[in-house]
Amino acid sequence: MAETLTVHRDGQAIYDIILDTSFAGLPEQVKKLGTGERRMCIVTDTTVAGLYLDQVQALLKPCCREICTFVFPAGEASKNLDTVQQLYETLIRAHFDRKDWLAALGGGVVGDLCGYAAATYLRGISFIQIPTTLLSQVDSSIGGKTGVDFASYKNMVGAFHMPALVYTNVSALLTLSKEQYSSGMGEVIKHGLIQDSEYYGWLKANAEAIIRRDPEICLEMIAGSDRIKRQVVEEDPTEQGLRALLNFGHTLGHALEKQLSFSMLHGHCVGLGCLGAVKISVLRGYVPEECLDSLIALMERLHMPVEVTGVSAGRVLEDTKSDKKMDGSRIRFILLRRVGEAFIDRTVTEDEMRAGLRLILR
Repeated sequence: MAETLTVHRDGQAIYDIILDTSFAGLPEQVKKLGTGERRMCIVTDTTVAGLYLDQVQALLKPCCREICTFVFPAGEASKNLDTVQQLYETLIRAHFDRKDWLAALGGGVVGDLCGYAAATYLRGISFIQIPTTLLSQVDSSIGGKTGVDFASYKNMVGAFHMPALVYTNVSALLTLSKEQYSSGMGEVIKHGLIQDSEYYGWLKANAEAIIRRDPEICLEMIAGSDRIKRQVVEEDPTEQGLRALLNFGHTLGHALEKQLSFSMLHGHCVGLGCLGAVKISVLRGYVPEECLDSLIALMERLHMPVEVTGVSAGRVLEDTKSDKKMDGSRIRFILLRRVGEAFIDRTVTEDEMRAGLRLILR
């Protein structure tokens, strides 16, 4: 049942994404990387450590000369330079050199933070991604974007640093809460909307099996989403053009996250941002109203929020001006020309964004 997707750069294979239903194949994949005489530090958070750390550490121990661990408090609040500094100190005390390895075991926060540490420790060491949430399996573990939050500004400090391997155990989805699982659907739906109308239709047709977390359906869903992200990343590895389309839903979504003090999960905020962006696309006449109605219905079926309370539209708009997707004084907003085709627009006005926010703010 395992599936391999290879990510290329300039025509050369640079790493594999392995999709499987257990961690059993992880040692074989890691040994291929030549880690036998090297140290490895498994980076994870307190939630994932209780679920998988002992198992993964036991599997990786024969693959390396020495294994150590770094566990930090779970949650977005830990995704900052203070935590990175603590990880640096752990690596320095363990005498890690440039040929040693990091392994990110967990969700998006773990992967982003570990990846950023790998990109900057001794000017760059190798790392692998072992994503355990749906959101990280379909999005943050792929493509080499790493980073941490600065003050209350999301992902403002970061680097591009490709993993050497992404190993996805689909069965890890069974341990996610309903909220964490549905949060990942924000990025899944986004991929279909921006790049593949057939995949988006498949999601709608298989929504009930997706909710049940049917293993075969989940593996097919993750593989489909990963193929879309791989295609975009291969064409634009450092976000100079096409890759910006992956920010669909993120301009308003990130601003919502900040206004909610990160109390709402990232994927849910992205989903709400997608609704706002589709609303603007409808108002411009690019997509029909039924496209918006269909998206709302799909999100509700997948237990995703379609509105939020207690947020000021004015403050959300102000926060969009501090977003890393700004291009000078203009916001690079991603809109839909049709389902499966997104584009970058630098002319979206505050009035249009207010109209999008009126749909989701109560």
